[in-house]
Amino acid sequence: MGRKSLGLLIACALLAHSLYTPLPENIEQSWRLMLTCAFLRIQTHLAPLLEMLGFRPLLLLEALAVPPTSDENVTVAETLFNNVPVRVFVPKQKSSTLRRAVFYIHGGGWATGSAAWAPYDELGRQMVENLDAVVVSTNYRLSPQYHFPTQFEDVYDALRWFLRKKVLAEYGVDPTRICIAGDSAGGNLAAAVNQKLLDDPEIKIKVKIQSLIYPALQGLDMDLPSYRENGHLPFLTKHQMVVFWSRYFTSDEALEEAMAANKHTPVDSSHLFKFVNWSTLLPERFKKGHVYTSPIHGPSDLAKKYPGFLDVRASPLLADDSTLRRSPLTHILTCQYDVLRDDGLMYLSRLRAAGVQVVHEHVEDGFHGILSFGSPVINLKAGLRVVNKYLKWLKENL
Repeated sequence: MGRKSLGLLIACALLAHSLYTPLPENIEQSWRLMLTCAFLRIQTHLAPLLEMLGFRPLLLLEALAVPPTSDENVTVAETLFNNVPVRVFVPKQKSSTLRRAVFYIHGGGWATGSAAWAPYDELGRQMVENLDAVVVSTNYRLSPQYHFPTQFEDVYDALRWFLRKKVLAEYGVDPTRICIAGDSAGGNLAAAVNQKLLDDPEIKIKVKIQSLIYPALQGLDMDLPSYRENGHLPFLTKHQMVVFWSRYFTSDEALEEAMAANKHTPVDSSHLFKFVNWSTLLPERFKKGHVYTSPIHGPSDLAKKYPGFLDVRASPLLADDSTLRRSPLTHILTCQYDVLRDDGLMYLSRLRAAGVQVVHEHVEDGFHGILSFGSPVINLKAGLRVVNKYLKWLKENL
């Protein structure tokens, strides 16, 4: 075999290795997912090189951004809500009545993502078309340049601005028909800001619905059954989630290492584990014979330096029942093949126990990020089904 042939063979083997990603058998169009995984893997490998060359490491992901383009159905504009950048989608058709509104928070591990990304831009347009709603898609500052509580505060500041009577009137929004929604880290922020909103005496207008799409809701226990089962599956591995959580609070790798070993919560905070104890909060079918292991307590100095991971604004599952029982109608979407599955399931159990009306949609063949895979950018059939069902539910209940 000549050198060229050998080189070609090696190149093909490396390409096949990059493209191949083991996926559960019941996931449709797995080749599309493999290609997307390969793109993300290449992005991960190129990031250090790009940084060395002086480029921002997220350069490839930023290629997903699209400009705010209006069309015959919707006016799209970017503006500031209390100095926080937002993208606003408004139906062009005149209405004789006030409209619904959706305040949407993008995901991305508090470190990536943007309202300008094509899947989120498309979702905003679909909400306008299907719900005849005004959609506010908010941005927020990202880690590692900014740490908690910056992301929380940015989102809350934008939401407070939007809920002012003057602003709602300007956009023709019915103050009794507002939904706050978000996916992944955005679901975390949606739950957290809604909890704070309940206790804010200055904001008289509250939301009708909170919609949490595969949300991250606690950073105390990284050994849930969903982490054990799905820790190496694509789109969100256990390692990636640990990195996202730790860098939400600090760039100090000591916290990341402690979280990876599940040894980061000090003994004097052990009382918080009752709020995230999966052995009592998960439905039986999701325990699947897993044995609960009490987390090993970590050094107190980490919690003193970076108290954010024990803060209810970062981990909404730590809220007490007196807060949870005042929650609005809640929609929670979970996916079987997702490390964050059990966060959503535990919140579901706690909300229902507190007397809150909760609608749960579990996608048996779903994986983290599936809502974005319903956009024309990727056009996955399973993603399209999830998006269409989600929009139908919002239309019937908002």
